[in-house]
Amino acid sequence: MTPSKFYIPSLDGMRAIAFVIVFLSHAGATHIVPGGFGVTVFFFISGYLITTLLRREYEKNQVINLKHFYLRRILRIWPGFYLVLFLGYILTLIGVLEGEIQLPGLLSQVLHYYNYYEAFAGGYGIAPGTSVYWSLAVEEHFYCLFPFLYIRLVKMRVSPKRQMLIILGICLAILIWRCVLVFGMGANEYRIYHLSDTRIDSILFGCALAVYGNPVLDPPYGSDRMWKYFVVPGGITILIFSFLCRYPEFENTLRFTIQGIALYGLFIAAIRFPDWGVFQILNWSWMRFIGLLSYSLYLVHDTVIQAVALYLPQISVVLQGAISMLICFILAYAMYRYIEVPCGKLRKQFSSSSS
Repeated sequence: MTPSKFYIPSLDGMRAIAFVIVFLSHAGATHIVPGGFGVTVFFFISGYLITTLLRREYEKNQVINLKHFYLRRILRIWPGFYLVLFLGYILTLIGVLEGEIQLPGLLSQVLHYYNYYEAFAGGYGIAPGTSVYWSLAVEEHFYCLFPFLYIRLVKMRVSPKRQMLIILGICLAILIWRCVLVFGMGANEYRIYHLSDTRIDSILFGCALAVYGNPVLDPPYGSDRMWKYFVVPGGITILIFSFLCRYPEFENTLRFTIQGIALYGLFIAAIRFPDWGVFQILNWSWMRFIGLLSYSLYLVHDTVIQAVALYLPQISVVLQGAISMLICFILAYAMYRYIEVPCGKLRKQFSSSSS
């Protein structure tokens, strides 16, 4: 089986839920929908999927072709990334969108350090709706660092269980770093929420799941009853607590950690029992379709929301959201058809040559 044919049940449905959470938050439901959690889910999925693919490649070939890895990542991310970015800037420059363009803002997004520019320089001078690129900067930094750590671990013949413990140890170190920043240095929410050194553990939790106890690659452990009736309710309870606890000190430190722990168990259950209970929703065809378009939807959604609000201020927020969602799907499907599919064919060539 080549990586191009590798498919993880429920993953597209998880992406769909993550996108809907982010969209609803940006469309005006911030006070009731935890949009940041949607980003955390995207992070977890990225870490889990990328590490699973790296692990499969190494287990099959005893080597990881980094050149092909980065070419696949570039073909997956950059075409849509730069298309939406530059269209946003062009529409702003010609007055279709309202905003003031500044070179430092543009460069921070083009060169993938917008999350630091936003936290330390205010994030000014960018095209409307492109502030979501902060999360893509975090993922780019992950891609630049993690493959080298993983290759080092497997070449040193570190056992999968110890790999997991090392990755979780890094997550603990990041939690401690957040606590130092918050309690010792008075760091604000923007510093904690947006920067790679304080958020990359949300990706690493997914990596830890991929290397040991992976529900796709490793034998199942624990009884079905334990996962369905203890782990799943426990994970949901932890998530609800993380949403309801509104103390800033908690939100900027422990929140991301306990959400990562909760997602750990929920991901295992969702992948292991795709036809059980609420997890069936993740595998509905229309949910998988949304998940398939989720990257393009994420890129365009905030710009579309702001454009609709600009040109249709007289209608209700709910109707604005519905119109925005429709436009997002039209744009995302066009991007999928004419950008993602052709680039996906090129990625398969590198996947085949690496197998």
